[in-house]
Amino acid sequence: MRGTGWNTFHCHSAKTLDQLCCGARLTLQRPLRPYIRDVTVTSPAGDLIQLAAGHVGATVAQLERRIHARFGERGLTKAARDLGGLVGLVQREANLSRHRLRRRIVAARTVSITIVTATVAALAFSLRSAFIDGLAHTADWVPLVESIVNDLVFAAIAVVFLWAFPERLERRVLLRLLHRLRSLAHVIDMHQLSKDPEQAGTSYTPTEQSVRHGLDADQLYHYLNYCSEMLSLTAKTAALCAEHSADGVVLETISYIETLTTELSNKIWQKISLLPRG
Repeated sequence: MRGTGWNTFHCHSAKTLDQLCCGARLTLQRPLRPYIRDVTVTSPAGDLIQLAAGHVGATVAQLERRIHARFGERGLTKAARDLGGLVGLVQREANLSRHRLRRRIVAARTVSITIVTATVAALAFSLRSAFIDGLAHTADWVPLVESIVNDLVFAAIAVVFLWAFPERLERRVLLRLLHRLRSLAHVIDMHQLSKDPEQAGTSYTPTEQSVRHGLDADQLYHYLNYCSEMLSLTAKTAALCAEHSADGVVLETISYIETLTTELSNKIWQKISLLPRG
């Protein structure tokens, strides 16, 4: 009886475990399918996981509404609106850049193949003429060899230049956008620069040159927090450029902007930590 009961319990436990595992697999698979379907493979590495410009833009728009609801139409609200415009601009330029780059790469590769073909044909014709007609002296081969070497060198230089030319053109477009994002990060930092947390304390004594921001501790906390969020979204906007480019200079500039915004955000949170707590 005991063995039979144990076997029955073991069978029921095994069935229950199988059902739980099956349910877990279904639960994990269901939310992933529509996500994978909606993601477009556009990154240089062909990754499915990438940063979506639509979600970044929606987050920036929500942040602008939050700032406007609490502080009205201030300079920080305009900065959030400018960041939203840059998100849309980065998205449009990145998509246009991808299509332009594809067309320019095809054109550059076609011209490169033409140059290589023409160079090989010219060299073959020169060598054929030299062998058929013959050269009277050995020294007569020197100009021919020199001409062949020059043709090969210039053809190689032209091919290398054309091979990298499309990426250089698109690099200028992305670097121009990244420069605007870097400038915006400094503008956001200027907004929080005069927000002294000591002014929210009861023991603060202003001077004739003190800049009064007129915010209490709660308002100043939200203001500084909004600046920190905006800096983070500025870095996310810069990272959108990396979704469509694998250029080393562009990636290095994006890394610089991410480091800059992180350091500026750390300064803001140092101010937040000094706010008086009620």
